Amino acid sequence: MVLCESDLLPNSLAGLWLLFAMSGAALVLVLAVPLFIVYYVNPTYEQWKWKTNPRYPSPDMIKLEVTKSLKGAFLATMAPALSTYWARTNSSYTKGYCGIDEEPDMLYTIKMFLFTWIIADFYEFFYHWLGHTFDSLWEQHKSHHRFYNPTPFATIADDVVDQIFRSAPLLVIPILFTVNIDILFAQWGTLFYVYGTYLHWGYESQFLSAHNKVLNTAYDHHLHHSRSIKNKAIRTGFFFKIWDNMFGSVQKDKCFCVRCQHAAGKRTMKDFAKIKIPDYSVLLQPGFWLTSNWDFVQ
Repeated sequence: MVLCESDLLPNSLAGLWLLFAMSGAALVLVLAVPLFIVYYVNPTYEQWKWKTNPRYPSPDMIKLEVTKSLKGAFLATMAPALSTYWARTNSSYTKGYCGIDEEPDMLYTIKMFLFTWIIADFYEFFYHWLGHTFDSLWEQHKSHHRFYNPTPFATIADDVVDQIFRSAPLLVIPILFTVNIDILFAQWGTLFYVYGTYLHWGYESQFLSAHNKVLNTAYDHHLHHSRSIKNKAIRTGFFFKIWDNMFGSVQKDKCFCVRCQHAAGKRTMKDFAKIKIPDYSVLLQPGFWLTSNWDFVQ
């Protein structure tokens, strides 16, 4: 893994930030667009019966998710750009390093991978939990909860403070610990972009039940979007369920995951026939993106 030391990267901090921001935005779209096309544009009954919320969001809501996520990509890449710049210039501000030539022994690398994974997951849970516990932080976070029926485009559709807090460990961890920048960024991209896309998918996996005791699922995150409000933290964790279990931020009313809905006799073909699928073709019209509710600079 030698991206950090690649000669193809810009040498300036501004250049790195711009490249990372564009790459982050592209990654969001690459992950979200195929899922959206397959599961939202013309869903089948067999697909729909695994969608947590039986209804589909409006095109205007999709536009808002997309614009906020694109804005988020620029904000969320400030910290990794600075970490990379420091590592590439051998700055005394960071212990992060580029490339494999300087890499410590493999056991250390594995231990750091596991350590940063656990630390990062707890951190992401805790700052998220704080955002639902304190009024001042809720004011910064609440905009993300307008997406009560999220799609994969909502993965990083947050405002400024959330974006800064989410990405801060990519700057702080290399300051405190000797870590491989490439491995850290790959880990973060997998955890918060790839797994985050799954959490915002809107559909539940047939292979990972919401009733499992270890991992947060798309149902858990949908529950969070739809039920967790100010002073009521519910499933604010990202990867592991243990943090919410420890803090008591768990669902206390009846489970409404699709498996429970199926068991209750819901999600029939008759139910599906009543569902209105929005005309998402307007998303392909440039004029649609220039109408009201434009949120890119808000």
